[in-house]
Amino acid sequence: MAPTPRTATRFPPLLSLASVVAITVCAPAPPDGYGDGDWPAYGRDAGGSKFSPLDHITRENVGGLEVAWQWETGESPIPGPIAPIRGQQVRPGNFEATPLAFNDTLYFTTPYNRVIALDGSSGETLWDFDPRTVEWGQPPNGTGFVHRGVAVWNGSDGRRIFLNTRWRLIAIDGATGEPIESFGHRGEIDLTEKLLWRTNRLHYTQTSPPVVFEDLLIIGNGVWDGFVYPRDPPGNIQAFDVRTGELVWSFNLIPQPGEPGNETWEDGSWDYTGHTNAWAPMVVDEERGLLYAGIGTPSNDYYGGHRKGDNLYAESLVALDARTGELAWHFQTIRHGLWDFDLPGAPVLLTVERDGEAVDAVAVAGKTGFVYTFDRGTGEPVWPIEERPVPESDVPGEVSAATQPFPT
Repeated sequence: MAPTPRTATRFPPLLSLASVVAITVCAPAPPDGYGDGDWPAYGRDAGGSKFSPLDHITRENVGGLEVAWQWETGESPIPGPIAPIRGQQVRPGNFEATPLAFNDTLYFTTPYNRVIALDGSSGETLWDFDPRTVEWGQPPNGTGFVHRGVAVWNGSDGRRIFLNTRWRLIAIDGATGEPIESFGHRGEIDLTEKLLWRTNRLHYTQTSPPVVFEDLLIIGNGVWDGFVYPRDPPGNIQAFDVRTGELVWSFNLIPQPGEPGNETWEDGSWDYTGHTNAWAPMVVDEERGLLYAGIGTPSNDYYGGHRKGDNLYAESLVALDARTGELAWHFQTIRHGLWDFDLPGAPVLLTVERDGEAVDAVAVAGKTGFVYTFDRGTGEPVWPIEERPVPESDVPGEVSAATQPFPT
C-alpha cells in the first residue's frame, strides 16, 4: 500500500527574542560525540538517566529565570468530516514530547505528530514536517495524539530524525525536514506489516519514541487499551536498520508455538489475544548490549476467562539482546493480569550496594506501587521477591492466579 502523503515546510529566519536558558542537573558523561548541552535521546542517553551536567542554573539563581522565547503549535480541534471516519471531530492530545537537542537545534513532536526543528537560541522554526496523521481520524486510545517525541541517529551521511506515528515509521532528513526516500518505501515503513496476524491499523498506535542502538532502531507499539476485539493488535518489539529500514529482528510478546512461554496461554489463546505490548519507553545497557522493556496487559484488561494461564510476557520486565532480539531473561510482575497493573515507565539503570558490593541493576516500577530491582545481566532479584497467596476471582469463567510476587 502506498504511504500516506506527507509534507515538509521550511521557514525563513526570525529575530531572536532573548537569550537561551539551560537546565542544571548533576549527570554522567554525555554519549560519545555529544556535548554537555546536548540531549540526544528521550532519556538523554540510551540508559534513560535523564540527567544533564550543565551547572548554569543553581538554587541561588533559579528564581531569576525569565522567559527567553515561546513557541506554540497552533493546533486545535478539527471538526468532521475527517477521512476515513466521517463526521468525527479530531482533537489534539496533551503536549508530552521531550525535545531532543543537538548543537542548539531542538527536535520534537506536536500533539498532532508534526515534527518540528527549532533554533534553540531564538525559537525560530527551521522546518515543520507534517505526516498528516490527522487524516486517519482520532486515535482510539482516549488520549488523543499523545506522543513523547522522536529518535535521532547521526551518521556519516547526515542526521536522521525518526517519527513513529500510528502504524507508520518515517525517516526524516535532519537538515531539510524532508523524508529520506531510500528508507523503507519512499521514506516510511508500515509497522503492522510483520505482525502475527493482519490487524485493523486504526487500532494500532504509538506513544513512545524508538530507541537507537548502534545502527538499529528499536520500537514497540501502543494499542486501543481497555477494549477487546477478536485479534486485536498483538504486542511485539521490532528492530530496523537505520539506513535502509530493513527489519533486522522481531520479538513476539505473545509467544507462539515453539517459543518459550507459549505454554502460559491455555486453550490456544495465544492465537487470538492481543495487546501485551511495549508502549512505555525502553532503555539499553550499551555495555552489555541488552534492551529492557516493560510490557503491558493482554486484552481485555479486566477479564481473562478467554486467556487462562500466566500469559507471558504480559506485565513483565523483558531483557533482550539488542542486536539479535534473543530473550536474555524476564520477570513477570503480575500473573494473569486483570487490573491493567502493567509497567508504565521506562526501566532505570543504576548501581546499588548489596552486602558491601556494587551491583549493576535495572529497576522498574509497576502500577501496584512496587519497585522491582534485578541484576542487569542475570535477571536475578537484587533483593528477595517472594510469592504470596492472593484473593482469587469469583467472576464466572475466570481463573485468576493463586499467588503473586511481592518485593521485600
